[in-house]
Order: sequence, then structure tokens, then C-alpha cells
Amino acid sequence: MADRDISLIVGLGNPGKEYEYTRHNLGFMVVGLLCDRYGLRLRHSSFCNAMVAEGTIDGEKVCLLLPLTYMNKSGVAVKAAVCKKGITTENLLIICDDVNLDFGRIRIRRKGSAGGHNGLKSIIQHLATEEFPRLRIGIGPAILCDSSASKGCRCNREAALAHFVLDEFSKQERESLNDFISEAADCCLVWLKYGIVKAMDEYNRRKENGK
Repeated sequence: MADRDISLIVGLGNPGKEYEYTRHNLGFMVVGLLCDRYGLRLRHSSFCNAMVAEGTIDGEKVCLLLPLTYMNKSGVAVKAAVCKKGITTENLLIICDDVNLDFGRIRIRRKGSAGGHNGLKSIIQHLATEEFPRLRIGIGPAILCDSSASKGCRCNREAALAHFVLDEFSKQERESLNDFISEAADCCLVWLKYGIVKAMDEYNRRKENGK
């Protein structure tokens, strides 16, 4: 039976020191900040291949999760957690990077396609639905070499894009990275306490208005 009193917040990324500070690991970074803020400790899960922290945030019961399956198989860990904890899809929030959003922008939606993101693609596949909230965190625009943009060279473009997301942030990006991650964590808190509509209204509109 689903526990409607607990929410599951999942940060997407890749395990290992070599990926720790890469663009693709923004989801991990946001969950890490939430743990630091609220004194929650991540431990290796006994029910799925992930790091998990459980507790309360401002009185709300929450489970924070970092899949250790690598990005392309994120859905394996997410489905195991959803089944074990009896999480409803409306009480699930996925945090991921988005190359189609400019760096510094966030967008929260109640559902949607994978949008080319392999982690979301895996979760959609394993949950058999696109109807779960997701917080997309901008890392774009992607800087690709000229050869990757050549006509008919899709493989080159995909390789260049993979290199971009698995690369570390630029010096300029690092100057505002902490504030960016903090804003994303604030958005998670609004979603947790007040729901998706409030979070969309506050954070999506904020960026559209240039605030």
C-alpha cells in the first residue's frame, strides 16, 4: 500500500570520484546540499543500488536517493525504491541536468518526455509512465566542436555532447554554481511542502520574468 506521507527525491548522476564535479552530476549535488542543510546522512541502501537518506525536512517525511547504477540505468534503482517504499508518482521528484536549458535556469514540471536525457529515459522505461515530477537544471548551451555539427555526423555530435556533460564546469560557471545549486534545493523544498503547482508558479515564472 502506498505511503502518501513520504516523498522520494532522486538526484541523478554517476557514482565515482571521476564524475563528482561534472555537469551530469548536478542532481547528486542538489541532494547532497539538502542532506547538509537538514542533517541527513546518506548510506548505502539495503533495498536498491543507491545511497539513501531518510528523515524529515521541515516536518515532511522524505527519502533522498542517489542511484549508483550509472545514469543510463537510473530507473533500476528508482523503481526498486518506489516499490519498496510504496511511493506514488506524484510524491516522486527527479532532479537532473538539462543541456537544453541555459546554465543558471531551472524548470520544474509535473510530467513530460525524457527530452534526450538518458537517466529520465531509463526511469520512464522502468516506471512505465512519464507522469512524475522532474526538476531540470540547466547546463547549456552545450559547446560542441565544429566537426560535431557537420551534416550527417550524428555520431560525432553525440560523442561531443557526451564529452560536454561529463566535463567539469567552466571557471565562470563555478563562480555562481553554489547559488545555482542552492536555488534548486529551495525549489525542492517548495515542492515538498506546498506541491508542484506552487513550485512551478514560483520558480518557472521567476526565470521567465528574468528574476
